[in-house]
Amino acid sequence: MVLLRAGLCPGLSRATVQLLGANGVRTVVDFVSSDLEDVAQKCSLSYKALVAVRRVLLAQFSAFPTNGADLYEELKSSTAILPTGNPSLDQLLDSGLYTGEVTELMGAPGSGKTQVCLGVAASVSLALKQHVLFLDSTAGFTASRLYQMLQAQAGDKEEQLEALQRIQVVRVFNIYEMLSALQELRDRLSQQVVSNVGPFKIVVIDSVSAVIYPLLGGKQSEGLAIMMQLARELKTLAREFSLAVVVTNQVTRDSSTSSLKPALGRSWSFVPSTRVLLESKEATWEKATAQRVASLAKSPRQPTGIQVELDLGNSDVQELSPATPAQGL
Repeated sequence: MVLLRAGLCPGLSRATVQLLGANGVRTVVDFVSSDLEDVAQKCSLSYKALVAVRRVLLAQFSAFPTNGADLYEELKSSTAILPTGNPSLDQLLDSGLYTGEVTELMGAPGSGKTQVCLGVAASVSLALKQHVLFLDSTAGFTASRLYQMLQAQAGDKEEQLEALQRIQVVRVFNIYEMLSALQELRDRLSQQVVSNVGPFKIVVIDSVSAVIYPLLGGKQSEGLAIMMQLARELKTLAREFSLAVVVTNQVTRDSSTSSLKPALGRSWSFVPSTRVLLESKEATWEKATAQRVASLAKSPRQPTGIQVELDLGNSDVQELSPATPAQGL
């Protein structure tokens, strides 16, 4: 929403803006949608001058149609595909994580969500030399495990340490701290002052459900509005700055089908472009250790339902399960 202000366009002086504001016309939308004859009479302003101002504002702020070919060319130039560090997961995601989109990893505690997030951070930082913002809301980030992953991928110690320095970890234990961290990133990207720390290409959030659950249910009706504010922030960051955004989410069991479904409800379901369900399968006689399986639940590119086995290594990362609204939060 663009506020009217002196100098926004020729003809908008400070006195004119004050007169318009006193009569309830405070934004560009207010102005262009008003009856200018009525406004001119109430504000004692020139009707012709107001028409000229509206013509300039419409030229400046109206959306112009774009054809499909131009959009496709823009998509090709702005979209990058980032490897996750796991070939099987890359195959499931049609080559990797796409910038401009939100990808969700959902699963029960112990399914490997944090492990995959650490692998993504290590891969993007080490292989692509890109900076990573890792928002940790469950205290699940383990620096020692991340360093093990980097050691497995690169033999040079200096290269490993440089990769570690490119991963910025922020502990956020409520929704307001998370929104603040994202706003700070937006400000830095908008002001283009990231040159001193390098380019950001990905934001990893582990997990969104941990900070949103306490706001849902009961009498806290503002919880849904705050959740959607976070959703808008993530999608806008992804699109405007060509970032890949990865979030983790818990799962619940559907009472009618007994199948697993993502938490946070229908409103949140429109946020991620891609959803991957991670599950831990029990060990069998053929396979002595538990197997992790990833299934595609939503995708703009691949058929849903396809499944791959994931090798996440031997060192597991403990995932904390946030209390659900039903547990009194």
